[in-house]
Amino acid sequence: MKRIGILFMIIGVICLGVFGYQLIGHEQSQKQSLIQAEEKIEQGATSQAESDQDIEQTIETFETEEDEAFATLEIPKLEKTLPIVEGTDPDSLQKGVGHLSNSVFPGQGEQILLSGHRDTVFRDFGELEIGDTFIVQMPYGEYTYEIKETEIVPEDDTSVIREMGEEVLVVTTCYPFHFVGNAPERFVAYAYPVSE
Repeated sequence: MKRIGILFMIIGVICLGVFGYQLIGHEQSQKQSLIQAEEKIEQGATSQAESDQDIEQTIETFETEEDEAFATLEIPKLEKTLPIVEGTDPDSLQKGVGHLSNSVFPGQGEQILLSGHRDTVFRDFGELEIGDTFIVQMPYGEYTYEIKETEIVPEDDTSVIREMGEEVLVVTTCYPFHFVGNAPERFVAYAYPVSE
């Protein structure tokens, strides 16, 4: 009986070690991505100031590479600034908030879809409420969005990804927020541009 107890203790320590290693890896990847995103934003601001190119043309022609950190998402209520990475595959989501490649970028007048893990970048996401804001800092400017509605959908519901006929920032994560294992649902926040 004593051996079984020791075995369980060893297994527990190994599990904690693996979890800690993964958590540290995620945090390091996010820090590197945030640095890369901030550099991209700085380069964009500098080149825009030196260029004769119209800002509208810059917005319309903006592109980024898969897996590249290119912008930041600020969540004032949670006091977080997170890197936005192109793509929503596991590698991209390990580095930060993923931008669905099929969706547009801020300023392009349609659905912008961002996704992230509830236990890494979107930890404490359950504290957000209607009226809270997201601020997206792009290489060509800053965009503020206010959460107007939220919904919970099954994990395989792809109807969230659609043309909306207007600019909407759609931010998704797994739900329930404190679920252990693969969550069966997705929490979706719809945020609309705040006119200045």
